[in-house]
Amino acid sequence: MKTNSKLKKIKVYYATQERLRKKAINLGVNLIAPETIFLSNDTKFGKNVTINPYVVIGKKVKIGNNVEILSFSHIEGAKIENKVTIGPYARLRPGTHLMNGVKIGNFVETKKSKIKSNSKVNHLSYIGDTIIGKNSNIGAGTITCNYDGLKKNKTKIKDNVFIGSNTSLVAPVTLEENSIIGAGSVITKSVSKKSL
Repeated sequence: MKTNSKLKKIKVYYATQERLRKKAINLGVNLIAPETIFLSNDTKFGKNVTINPYVVIGKKVKIGNNVEILSFSHIEGAKIENKVTIGPYARLRPGTHLMNGVKIGNFVETKKSKIKSNSKVNHLSYIGDTIIGKNSNIGAGTITCNYDGLKKNKTKIKDNVFIGSNTSLVAPVTLEENSIIGAGSVITKSVSKKSL
């Protein structure tokens, strides 16, 4: 009896997914290999959205116009504005807000973070409890060290900041406008404007 119950649940799940995929396609969403893409009932889509194979979209996701989500990405509880590219192999956790023109690359994880217009987090990074300003570039291997063992702390990265590869930002910390962080840095104190 238990086996029959499990089979029934699986059949219902796959039927629901098929319905959600058809609904998305009818709305104009370009699903590449739709049988490999998993959606939620409450997903909101803008215009000209492309979702590549093997993408999972969980609950509470809103996607704007001209967005592309590349393969093997997992998204939940996120707001994605216009002209955003995500993935491949990206993970957007609840509380992520990507503004216009943001690029999230491969093996990047975000959580409770707002990334403002035209900023890039292209490779191998963890961005948690963070606000990133406009036109900032986060180098490969950058992590926000947001948890001190007791509480989560905030990282603030202002506009036009360039962060070199393999940087650890030990929160709470603020990087002011137009600052540059050298590769391999461990930042434990706030960084002033236009400084290296």
